[in-house]
Amino acid sequence: MENSKTKSQTRCNIRKDAGLTRANTTGVKYCCLFFSRGCCPYGWECEYLHVLPDASIQLPDTSKDCFARDKFSDYRDDMGGVGSFQRQNRTLYVGRIKETGTGPETEEVVRRHFREWGEIEKIRVLQYRSVAFVTYVSEMNAQFAKESMACQSLDNDEILNVRWATEDPNPVSKVEEHTRLEEMGREAIQAKMDPRIVEAMRAVRALEDGVLLDDDEGLMAEEQEDGPRVKRRRLEIDNGDDDDDVVEAQREEVQEPQRPAGLLSADTLESLKYFTEIRQRNAQAAGTLKLSAAPPHPPAAGLGLGGYGSDDDD
Repeated sequence: MENSKTKSQTRCNIRKDAGLTRANTTGVKYCCLFFSRGCCPYGWECEYLHVLPDASIQLPDTSKDCFARDKFSDYRDDMGGVGSFQRQNRTLYVGRIKETGTGPETEEVVRRHFREWGEIEKIRVLQYRSVAFVTYVSEMNAQFAKESMACQSLDNDEILNVRWATEDPNPVSKVEEHTRLEEMGREAIQAKMDPRIVEAMRAVRALEDGVLLDDDEGLMAEEQEDGPRVKRRRLEIDNGDDDDDVVEAQREEVQEPQRPAGLLSADTLESLKYFTEIRQRNAQAAGTLKLSAAPPHPPAAGLGLGGYGSDDDD
């Protein structure tokens, strides 16, 4: 159908054609390709969904589109077909538009026909060139719209040429898309992590960057974990008398030890003092042992010569 210049004989109408199928009971997440073109012959017996794709539901396989068709490593030369799995493309190229008014009027016509398939982020019309670029919020909605509007008409009985748009060469758009993908990945990871771990990581990053976290943010995180108990305690503290606050502040000032202004902290000085006392005690104990273990005084000279003769006696 994409290569044909013949207008499609059927067109999907979401309000009239959407309904329940077997996929709603079997748990299949993919949409019906024939339903998107307005001509599914199976009706409620279809094995695929007959509704718009839900952007909040993650598809089982990211290498497939919303119709369960396998993507390829690269786009076709004419930018048609299923598309590529190496880049998330949310923009459609819409050609062969018959312009009968100004640029804003043409944009309104394009928006009216394409918003049926999902939420649109932006539309850019190339006036006098019969071309428009439609960017959806979700890639799955762009996939559905591409099949639904292929060889269809707007208001002037034209035959649209709908393709995938090439990557925007604008560096600002590239930065915005890169930031958006990073934010999506960050949100997906944080959704599967413990909130306490996320808060700890934020605190560590703030310390590394030298940024002071707002106390209200920390209190809000505690309230989310502890619930009404923390809120009630905060209200009690906030509603306390000013005199009690002054007395409590003075008590904390008295109890808080004076910290030295030097390089060493109070704990380090206390440790050094403790080890100095131990060293002095050990030195005193060693001196006492030396005094108690000293040998007796030697006897007077001559007493040790008993039992031996002398040369003078001879």
